[in-house]
Amino acid sequence: MLSGVGVSWYTWLEQGRDITVSEEVIDAIARALLLNAAERAHLYRLAGLNPPRDVPAPAVPTSPELRRLLDSWLPRPGYVRDRHWNFTAVNDMAREVFGYGETDHNCLVSFFTNTRYRALHRHWAETAPQVAAGFRADAAHYPDDPEFDRIAGDLAAVSPEFAELWARHDVAEHTSAVKAVDHDTAGTLVFDATLLPLPEHPGHHLILHNPRPGTNTQQRLEELMRRRSLVVAHPG
Repeated sequence: MLSGVGVSWYTWLEQGRDITVSEEVIDAIARALLLNAAERAHLYRLAGLNPPRDVPAPAVPTSPELRRLLDSWLPRPGYVRDRHWNFTAVNDMAREVFGYGETDHNCLVSFFTNTRYRALHRHWAETAPQVAAGFRADAAHYPDDPEFDRIAGDLAAVSPEFAELWARHDVAEHTSAVKAVDHDTAGTLVFDATLLPLPEHPGHHLILHNPRPGTNTQQRLEELMRRRSLVVAHPG
C-alpha cells in the first residue's frame, strides 16, 4: 500500500516472475521498505536493472581513525584521496618517498607537475597513460560533476604530456599497481600499491604501499625512517 503497488503484482515480483519492472516502481518499493543506498542498488540488480549513478558526495575530512591507520602504516607510504584525487591525508613516508610537498594537493596534478616525483618515479613515462585513463574512468562515475573537467582542463593547460594523453579518451580502472622509486638516499624502492575504497565516503580511497618481497625495500624504509627521525605511531 505504501508503494502504490498491487498485492498480486508485488507477490509476482517477490516470486521472480517474468514481469516488466520500471525504475519508478523499484524506487517506490525501496522507499516503502526504507532501504539504504546499498540495499536499493541491490534491489535494482535483483530486478535486472542498472542501479542509478552515484550521486557525488562532498569531500570530507579524513577521520581520526584513518589518520591513525596511516601513521601506524609507517615506515610504509600511504595516503587517502577523494573522488577528484585530492589528497585528504598523507603520511610522512609518502611525502619522503614520493616527494610530496606542502603544495601537493591533488594526486593527478602532482603526477604530471611535481618535478621531484617525476624524477624519482622509475617508470613515469610508462605509467602516465594509465594514470590519465584512470582519472577519466573515475570521472565517468560522476557525469554531472564539473570539477573533473575543471581539473583536467587546468592541468592540460600546463602539462603538454597530460593534454596529449587526455585527448586520447582512454579509460582504465586499476585497483593495484607496482611502483618503483629511485630515492636519492634510500636507493631503489619497489612497492605493491593497493587502492581500497572507503564505502562510507563514496569516491574516497585509501592507497597503501607495501614493500615488494625480495627487493629489500622494507629494510631500506626502516633505515630511511631512522635517518629522517620519523616516529612510528602505534594504535591506541
